[in-house]
Amino acid sequence: MTNDIAERLVWAVGILDVKPAERLLEIGCGHGVAVTLVCDRLRGGHITAIDRSAKLIALAEKRNRAYIAAGTAAFAASTLAEANFGDERFTKIFASNVGLFRTARDAELAVIKRHLSADGALYLFHQDPWVPETPTLTQTLRQFLDRNGFTIERVLRQEMEPLAVNCVIASPSSLVGLDE
Repeated sequence: MTNDIAERLVWAVGILDVKPAERLLEIGCGHGVAVTLVCDRLRGGHITAIDRSAKLIALAEKRNRAYIAAGTAAFAASTLAEANFGDERFTKIFASNVGLFRTARDAELAVIKRHLSADGALYLFHQDPWVPETPTLTQTLRQFLDRNGFTIERVLRQEMEPLAVNCVIASPSSLVGLDE
């Protein structure tokens, strides 16, 4: 793990401001580094993490075996569209540099809306490569989320090497009242 990845994920988990009893979902967990950082903050809460790669899930599970044994973390090799969360509701759903959100897939946002608690939020962390005269990923995400009924709560940016990290925080306005 390089220092820029560690710095990026530490910043991201700091932005999540994880509360001890929260229920979180990470989309595209890779080696499970963010899961470890989140689990360090949980007391009674839980994180579910998915990744398309069974090989990466095996590495993430190995890294977080103590949290799995304690019932704090669970992993699944799955795409978001194919994941089975049952009736689970998450207070925070997040992804960091996940290509899925670069392709504006409306079906996956429907899964997120279905499993996000009424007071929950979606956090999309990403790094915009420098390409002149093209829309940034942040601009694309804002339009994509707005088109799918999400309200943009905040957009954050942290300068890092080699690329700045951005975070779009959104919540689906159509969720109001669903958990009541």
